[in-house]
Amino acid sequence: MAQTVSESNAVAAVTEPEPKPETISGGHLVAKALKAEGIDVIFTLCGGHIIDIYDGCVDEGIAVVDVRHEQVAAHAADGYARMTGKPGCAVVTAGPGTTDAVTGVANAFRAESPMLLIGGQGALNQHKMGSLQDLPHVDMMTPITKFAATVPHTARVADMVSMAFRECYNGAPGPSFLEIPRDILDNSVPVESATVPEQGRYRGSTKSIGDPANVEALADLLAHAEKPVVLLGTQVWTSRGSDAAIEFVRQLDVPAYMNGSARGTLPPGDPHHFHLSRRYGFNNADLILIVGTPFDFRMGYGRRLPKGATVVQIDMDYRTVGKNRDIDLGLVGDPGAILAAVTQASSGRVRKTDRKAWFAELRAEEDAAYQKRLPRQLSDANPIHPLRLAHEINEFLTEDSIYIGDGGDIVTFSGGVVQPKAPGHWMDPGPLGTIGVGIPFVLAAKYARPDQEVVALFGDGAFSLTGWDFETLVRFNLPFVGVVGNNSSMNQIRYGQEAKYGKDRGRIGNTLGDVKYDEFARMLGGYGEEVRDPKDIGPAMQRARESGLPSLINVWVDPDAYAPGTMNQTMYK
Repeated sequence: MAQTVSESNAVAAVTEPEPKPETISGGHLVAKALKAEGIDVIFTLCGGHIIDIYDGCVDEGIAVVDVRHEQVAAHAADGYARMTGKPGCAVVTAGPGTTDAVTGVANAFRAESPMLLIGGQGALNQHKMGSLQDLPHVDMMTPITKFAATVPHTARVADMVSMAFRECYNGAPGPSFLEIPRDILDNSVPVESATVPEQGRYRGSTKSIGDPANVEALADLLAHAEKPVVLLGTQVWTSRGSDAAIEFVRQLDVPAYMNGSARGTLPPGDPHHFHLSRRYGFNNADLILIVGTPFDFRMGYGRRLPKGATVVQIDMDYRTVGKNRDIDLGLVGDPGAILAAVTQASSGRVRKTDRKAWFAELRAEEDAAYQKRLPRQLSDANPIHPLRLAHEINEFLTEDSIYIGDGGDIVTFSGGVVQPKAPGHWMDPGPLGTIGVGIPFVLAAKYARPDQEVVALFGDGAFSLTGWDFETLVRFNLPFVGVVGNNSSMNQIRYGQEAKYGKDRGRIGNTLGDVKYDEFARMLGGYGEEVRDPKDIGPAMQRARESGLPSLINVWVDPDAYAPGTMNQTMYK
């Protein structure tokens, strides 16, 4: 008997397979979460555990910048965060890939730089079986991150990436680490079962001013201070509070010193900008305001501040306020937001004429210190004095130049001379004292701001640590002007050894070969030039600028000249 039309449709309805649900892999979920955070580039060195993340990044339009060493990837993520105000991201494979990145993460931790390191791991179904490159990454990363975890299921990948970013901003910023096993990345789950937080909806504002009563108390202290000073630290730039800091010092007429990433908040020549008179300023001030920098070795653990002065500290991290030294008032919150609130609360309460004598006193000290140093800064001696090299670099910088310092003694010299012209135009490793950050920071800065000039000063020892990624800059067409202050020594260490053990033992473990870094640059496709006469430094840097290539100017400097900080061994006191 023939089937009716209705019977035929009923059979088809029974036998037709259900449509398969749309699925998404763990690697693609990583990329979606990165995109939601505003990440537009990852720094990486390839490994079989992590390649599905690359595939996801291609689909999401996220650039993949591959380097030659994982330490460079982590430093570049740190540098990218500093440049952009967004968190950076590095992706490395398991085992040695992750351990190679530890130094970069540790540097970001001490520098309070928000970044996410994603590390691979063996598959969960091989847990504790001895899979390739298996190590306890989370245990290793926990002490040097704000958050470290393993992603347990593919459906949780994006959720945990967003969680890691949120933890980067818990108090003072810092790095997070996520370990993602290979099967979690490679597996796919139905789209509807995956948790993908929406952009802008998984973390709140960090712009807190803390207790309003403390804001009013600081405004009152400033109104009555006759000789106030303020030290603007790295968190001023990290919080993007530069405009608020500028308004604060100008409206309230406070002399300002700057350190770390806050250098450049005020340009050289600004009447409120002071630099060389800091110790005198601290010793003679009646009110000292420390903003966004801890009482660590750079501040003599707070002991360099006189006991008689009123000391106020502003910081994003509650644990930092009052650490190592008692204070009179502590404010916890966003430095920019707090300074803006204090400026508003102080409106009309400070008369600028009251502080003319104080400004004149500080300016006289500033000028005297500059004149004392000037003969060495302009020295025509050969070998070249490091201060002359720093002077030439400072003269070379434009209003838009970003300056990066990577080294020990040579960069200590430059810190007293090189003056960035705008906020965000100074980069150094930070309080961990890591050398080798220069090339990765150049990579990050030039990638983030391709239209701005990047000028980097390297010690020859520092450049040697990560210098092979000069080739990465050539490969990605990221030109910069690089200068190597070459004394064939680890001079900051050499000085201490000679002082402690005598000159006959002063060259143990700190002497390098006479490397021609200009030839190294040319070998890798960049521009290179050698300089032995101080009058040739400026023209050589100009030719490097005009070359349009990554460059290294190899400047032979006096190996027996030491920076004052090195001679005082202040980093160890």
